[in-house]
Amino acid sequence: MCQHIEDFHRTVLMLGALALYADAPDADQTFIDAIGPSLAASLPEPPPGMFPPGYDPTDGPDYPGGS
Repeated sequence: MCQHIEDFHRTVLMLGALALYADAPDADQTFIDAIGPSLAASLPEPPPGMFPPGYDPTDGPDYPGGS
């Protein structure tokens, strides 16, 4: 597996683990608030073939509070 795909998968796994930790009854919210955005920002571009051709992540329904 190439380094790019390994980095992507590792970061997604860490985000998932953080989400599980955030649901724990005694989770440290300060830690979650500091680490969550950092992990999300470090997420590399998804590997080729992850999404179907022509996929646009900005195309979709309007969410409440969105324009």
